[in-house]
Amino acid sequence: MNKGLVFNIQRYSIHDGGGIRTIIFLKGCPLACPWCSNPESRKGVQPSSWRKNGQLEVIGEWYDLDSLVEEALKDEIFYRTSGGGVTLSGGEVLMQADFAAELLRELSDLGIHTAIETTGCFPVERLSKLLPYVDQVLFDLKIMDESISRKVIGLDVPTVKENFEAALMNKNIEVIPRVPLIPGYTDSRSNLQAIIDYLKSQDVFDVHLLPFHQYGSSKYDYLGWEYEMKDAVTLTGQEIIKIKTLFEEEGIKANIDGLE
Repeated sequence: MNKGLVFNIQRYSIHDGGGIRTIIFLKGCPLACPWCSNPESRKGVQPSSWRKNGQLEVIGEWYDLDSLVEEALKDEIFYRTSGGGVTLSGGEVLMQADFAAELLRELSDLGIHTAIETTGCFPVERLSKLLPYVDQVLFDLKIMDESISRKVIGLDVPTVKENFEAALMNKNIEVIPRVPLIPGYTDSRSNLQAIIDYLKSQDVFDVHLLPFHQYGSSKYDYLGWEYEMKDAVTLTGQEIIKIKTLFEEEGIKANIDGLE
């Protein structure tokens, strides 16, 4: 039986898709974003460990399809009353594309709203397995310069664009581009303008801006890893509003942190 490796199930979330949601975090990500807030999800689809509060803890639990659907259905009443549903996150959901597709199909058949978060970092064939069973795609756009993106985070920009455009082609899916605002990496005027130009080329006029935060910094200590962003200064409210204005002057509605 096909199984999926999950490292967290977050209930009663009001982010990452509409309404009250259950977010299922699938383990595994091939990228190396210095700002990653879920570093425990990185690398391969296999359990790992960290030392938290002096205790060694295993990261990742294998679920068969029925068990994970059962977990999601515990919150069904909240989905129905709030217009919420289930979001698959990570890590990178496309690392476990086959399992994710089966899970999404089961949830969709039950009438539950489904969403995924992705960077589109794998060949489009993986995303195509999921799209028939997805209502919403939360799609991260990070560094648009091809050489810098490959060097810094290991992400191929043409592959990202191919995936983004494949999601857009399905008119039954709501595609929400999201831009993490990372000091020194994604927040430059040139990178933001490249994102604006790309969105306009695809007739997309809505974006969510995700300001950088330090919420995941302690996880690097648990893992015994160096956290490259420990000295990074978060953007001020004024700087974030300036970026929001930059998008809106180009005709793109910009929601800050997906809350507006």
